[in-house]
Amino acid sequence: MTKVARLPKDPGPTGWAAILEPPPPARRLDEDTTADWLIIGAGFAGLAAARRLTQLRGSDRIVLLEASRVGLGPAGRNSGFMVDLPHNLNSDDYGGSLDDDRTQIAQNRSAIEFAAEAAEEYALPREAFDPRGKINAAATDKGIGHNAAYARHLDALGERHETLDEAAMRALTGTAYYKGGLFTPGAAILQPAMFVRGVAAGLAAKVAIHEESPVTELQRTGADWRAVTPGGAVIAPRVILAVNGHAESFGYFARRLMHVFTYASMTRALKPEEVAALGGAPAWGVTPSDPMGSSVRRVSGTGGDRIVVRNRFTYDPGMEVSERRLGGVARSHDASFAARFPMLNGVAMEYRWGGRLCLSWNGVPAFGEVEDGLFAACCQNGLGTTKGTLAGLCAADLAAQGNAPHVAELQSAAEPRRLPPEPLTWIGANATMRWKEWRAGREL
Repeated sequence: MTKVARLPKDPGPTGWAAILEPPPPARRLDEDTTADWLIIGAGFAGLAAARRLTQLRGSDRIVLLEASRVGLGPAGRNSGFMVDLPHNLNSDDYGGSLDDDRTQIAQNRSAIEFAAEAAEEYALPREAFDPRGKINAAATDKGIGHNAAYARHLDALGERHETLDEAAMRALTGTAYYKGGLFTPGAAILQPAMFVRGVAAGLAAKVAIHEESPVTELQRTGADWRAVTPGGAVIAPRVILAVNGHAESFGYFARRLMHVFTYASMTRALKPEEVAALGGAPAWGVTPSDPMGSSVRRVSGTGGDRIVVRNRFTYDPGMEVSERRLGGVARSHDASFAARFPMLNGVAMEYRWGGRLCLSWNGVPAFGEVEDGLFAACCQNGLGTTKGTLAGLCAADLAAQGNAPHVAELQSAAEPRRLPPEPLTWIGANATMRWKEWRAGREL
């Protein structure tokens, strides 16, 4: 028997969920039950696994347990970019080797296609899933250089892209902060909480989804697994663990996962005169030319016109951060916002939050059958929307013996590399991130 060592703690209210209408009351697990399939975690990986199982084993009973509410955990706390192209956060320009990147692109596009099909099947609005592509924005000459290097890498890969000059960036964003940008057409931009809520609602007719039902024990009982929650238990022969770094709390991949938080702030809704002062397009999103810089979104529609700023990373092996930490990061967000949008002086941030990432030292997933009947779809290495969808899809396919591509590729990846002992990893990881943020300069 494994007693789950800790439960997820997500700092601050995620603005993506807060600007939506309140969801219906949670349907908690309140009895003991059986299932053919149990999925733990209702983020991108868990929902993708559930949807794939409905395709492969539509007559089976599928149960999904979520510790919080759908959209309040890490899946509803990211920047909302579903990226198809190489996006290596440890690289200066996101790129890696050509062969590895071609594999990554094919995998990522399979995940985006799967998500697009879900958005269409469940009639999600365009703001939930918008396949408009994305822009790497550069605020410095160094950032322009990063974009140019990335463009050369994309040329070698045979991938389409378009260079945007300062005037084009100002016409899009309304700000003169950016010197240029690099547009690539294959990414999708999500309202992440709206997307995962919509997918969960679409699955509800075929999948029993129980929220506010954290798994506190997971044990093998003969040929089955038994997952215990505060209100009841689920017994099933096959379990998909779709909890990203929280897998370590279940006793798997110990000292092989790096628990990193990133942070975001969202403004209050802009007034009509502020929208006019800003100008630009009503909805856009940019990732930074330097991986440690600021991602910025302008959203309009549900919840009004708002700006979202995401930057800063911290390594926190305890998988929780203090309110003091969140307050310190808030000052960085305010400075980044003020530098980019001086015409919005006086516009306050309404929501601030942190979100958990999981990385491995060697950039590989924690994927596969870790015990008989127990399958992991974890460790997305900072690309939870895309890699989470891919991992969930492939874990379900592996477990149900489907025919999805890329399963063998994920299975053949190396095991996540063991981390040095603490506090060496804490000191090294945080020092490295602070140095890279300093190097990012105005891109932050």
